[in-house]
Amino acid sequence: QVQVVESGGGSVQPGGSLRLSCAASGSRFTINTMGWYRQAPGKEQELLARISSSGSSTDYVDSVKGRFTISRGNAKNTVYLQMNSLKPEDTAVYYCNVQIELSNGVLYEYWGQGTQVTVSS
Repeated sequence: QVQVVESGGGSVQPGGSLRLSCAASGSRFTINTMGWYRQAPGKEQELLARISSSGSSTDYVDSVKGRFTISRGNAKNTVYLQMNSLKPEDTAVYYCNVQIELSNGVLYEYWGQGTQVTVSS
């Protein structure tokens, strides 16, 4: 079993910044990719950013491109999301997603409990 824990959420004013952290731990595993998702009340979950195991390849949804930066830690079981120029519409619960590759080649995903980000005046 793999445990995924996010931290770093909070309340900020528009234009402010937050840095989210995510760490995966537990049984021995090999991480394929890690990513960040968010979900606002009454809305569908959306993928924000994803990063490869090496940290060399990243993808972003258009709405956060240029404002958010995803990165891997020195320990490759960690991932960060630096959020700058935050807008009220960024308010949501943010989730860390960890994709691992099983011995048979099947991919499996684990999710964190979520961390609240609130952007308001």
